[in-house]
Amino acid sequence: MFIIFISHLPQSWWANWIPARFGFSDATEIFVFCSGMASAIAFGKIFDQSGMLMGTARIGHRMWQVYWAHICQFLVIAAGLAALMNSGYLERCCGLKEDYVQALNLRYFFNDPVGNLPGLLSLTYVPNYFDILPMYVALLAMVPVMMFIAAKSRIAFFAAMIGMWVAATLHLVSFPAEPWSNRQWFFNPFAWQLVFFTGFAFMKGWIPAPPVDRRLVWLAVALVLVSIPFTNFRIYEAVPGFQALREASRPLWIKTDLGILRYVHFLALAYIAYVAVGPNGVRLHAEGRITGPVVAVLRKVGQQSLPVFLASLPIAQATAILRDMAGGRGDWLIQAISNIAGLAAIAAVAYIAAWFKSQPWRKVPKPAPAPLPAKPPVAAPSGRTAVPAYGPPARPSRTPGALPQGA
Repeated sequence: MFIIFISHLPQSWWANWIPARFGFSDATEIFVFCSGMASAIAFGKIFDQSGMLMGTARIGHRMWQVYWAHICQFLVIAAGLAALMNSGYLERCCGLKEDYVQALNLRYFFNDPVGNLPGLLSLTYVPNYFDILPMYVALLAMVPVMMFIAAKSRIAFFAAMIGMWVAATLHLVSFPAEPWSNRQWFFNPFAWQLVFFTGFAFMKGWIPAPPVDRRLVWLAVALVLVSIPFTNFRIYEAVPGFQALREASRPLWIKTDLGILRYVHFLALAYIAYVAVGPNGVRLHAEGRITGPVVAVLRKVGQQSLPVFLASLPIAQATAILRDMAGGRGDWLIQAISNIAGLAAIAAVAYIAAWFKSQPWRKVPKPAPAPLPAKPPVAAPSGRTAVPAYGPPARPSRTPGALPQGA
């Protein structure tokens, strides 16, 4: 979530240091893989225990939530940018002539909102900045089908994964992204399901955990290091040979159809992380480690991924505009402040969302009933024991071996 925010912050210098600049895969693979794992935890058990109908209903409910989250996110950002640009305030106060609407390729939408609104609602109009959630909706829609296939044959499940990826790579299946052009969704879900269902299958136990082997570790490290010259612009632009080889190998690392090098690179990174944190993440959870507070924040943000992602895009746009108003696009200090402030904001969103989800209003303790007032003992006739106001009569005291009076 933090890396996705930095990559969505326009003209951010920090984007030159995200994982995408040092390897074929990036935060998208991490997001999709973890989404597949989370879906196996949240929905897989429902299919196993309650059957296909209830499992499909649960998936449909989640798709409904994500779909409207996507629509609302688009409208909030588009309306905010339109109001800001129409007011002319940025030019009057700061001399800014940047067209933030066009920067997100939304000018076509505003030029013909009546014609483009059906495309927005039918997901046939998906601007690049807003392309992750539609892909997630499509991936969720595949879960019931893949669960049905897996119930018949696990081999068929993996064959379907590979078959859809091959079809997408050959440009046989895709979704349109713009009514006025032949551009397709930036993330082809028929290709990206390969990463999603890999995470899903790992969490379901259909793929065993890989062994911790020194040879595999060095192989994974080598794959990551070899990819750097082909993905870091400072290197491939300075070395003509790398630039030519990079262009020749484009089908192998293209993002839209999940080139195979992206998939292999991500698995290598995931394996390195898996080995690094130790069994069950023991190296992250050990008491007294300095990473403890950092991991706690990262975990909280990851647990609230949908509200965090929904907030991160508007926060990124607002942060970029405030930075430009301060004249800090070329200033390293203001760049740092804008990135840190944005990361702190999405972390705050995660904690606020978690607080609301915990429904604290249901946990308010009820006041304890007031105790009954104490009453003095009732006076007794001479020679008898006083009887308390409540409870049974007190027994007369006696010493060992003595008989009660009058026996």
